[in-house]
Amino acid sequence: MRAAAAQQRFLPAEIDAGGRLYFANCTGCHGPEGDAVAGTNFSKGQCRRGTTDDELIRIIVRGIPGTPMAPSGIPDNQVATIVAYLRSMTAGAGDSGGGDAARGRTIVEGKGQCLTCHSIGVNGMHVGPSLTEIGMQRRSADLVRSLVDPAGEVRPENRSIRVVMKDGRTLTGRFLNQDTFSIQLIDATDKLMSLDKSNVRESTVLTTTPMPSFKDKLSAQELADVVSYLASLKGRL
Repeated sequence: MRAAAAQQRFLPAEIDAGGRLYFANCTGCHGPEGDAVAGTNFSKGQCRRGTTDDELIRIIVRGIPGTPMAPSGIPDNQVATIVAYLRSMTAGAGDSGGGDAARGRTIVEGKGQCLTCHSIGVNGMHVGPSLTEIGMQRRSADLVRSLVDPAGEVRPENRSIRVVMKDGRTLTGRFLNQDTFSIQLIDATDKLMSLDKSNVRESTVLTTTPMPSFKDKLSAQELADVVSYLASLKGRL
């Protein structure tokens, strides 16, 4: 695969959109790390049948006859963002191996205090996004970045909202949804709230995150252990 030329043509938001398409349509066969098909490893820039962007786009759009790789049915312009994401996998690949999932679970449930915000299966809270299937949704390299620099990327579905009520109260929590009449959020006590907009003075969707960085809170080995455990979470507990 060529060096990350796609990144020069696509905005970070477009590459992120390509990542979402990849996880929604491709991980069933290729896996979140892009290494589940023999002879192909997107994280290392290895592809058996395509090297250029145009070749990869053509393969994704048309499929490969006689193989499980079926036509995607995704428009060409969106497929191009998937290819941009594949290039970014190579650029962002790093060594996050060497972790022990059992030790990582102990840290997640203990020292890391992750379940005070996140849920895994039936355990934990819902102030932060669920981690039950995080191993199917994020690459190990992405998990490392989220742990050491959580403010570097706050996905829209994980954003918080601050609401100022007409009675003077200020409420902050994980933003779930809003419609014409109400705003839904989960507050810091894990309470699901539906706020009537007629009682709201103003609301702001935040681009920051309440998640702390673990860069200086966990050792390199502990981070590797946590990543190993999170990568193993694929919905079957």
